[in-house]
Amino acid sequence: MSEDDRSDPSAPVPASSQQRRARLIRLGAIGLAGAVTVTLLNETVRRALPHAPRIEVIGERALAGSLDALGVDPPHGAALYRWTLLGDLVSNTVYFGLVGLGARQGAWERGGALGLAAGVGAMVLPRPLGLGGQPGSRFPMTPLLTVGWYLAGGLVAAALSRRWPADGSEDLLQ
Repeated sequence: MSEDDRSDPSAPVPASSQQRRARLIRLGAIGLAGAVTVTLLNETVRRALPHAPRIEVIGERALAGSLDALGVDPPHGAALYRWTLLGDLVSNTVYFGLVGLGARQGAWERGGALGLAAGVGAMVLPRPLGLGGQPGSRFPMTPLLTVGWYLAGGLVAAALSRRWPADGSEDLLQ
């Protein structure tokens, strides 16, 4: 392939490049499905239940603390919330995208394991990491819901991974 071929948008894309792009799109979509599940559950239920998990509060503390450590003034109020939400979606998309790696037959196990690991981590790690406790964590329902949100995210990612073959040999909407 010459230099001219690479700069020409109408030039055919090598099959390996197309396969890589299709795989990344698949993994991104699988991860995004899991991430959106966690975020929607958190954002919806926290408005309805007084002791619902407040995953975004831990994220805001982490983002503000990280920016402070870098000598950057962190955003405040609604801006901090928006940046935290974006960071959660991006990081959870990458994380739950891991469900799409490997054989389709193992997707449920990977989704469940990754979801449980993230949920337990979200429950146990904030205090040792210097982020304080999760608001409402003294109520028994809060930690269970936290694990449940991430488990749901992992299982949604697994369902999409099972439905969307890695090689693109089947129609996703069949």
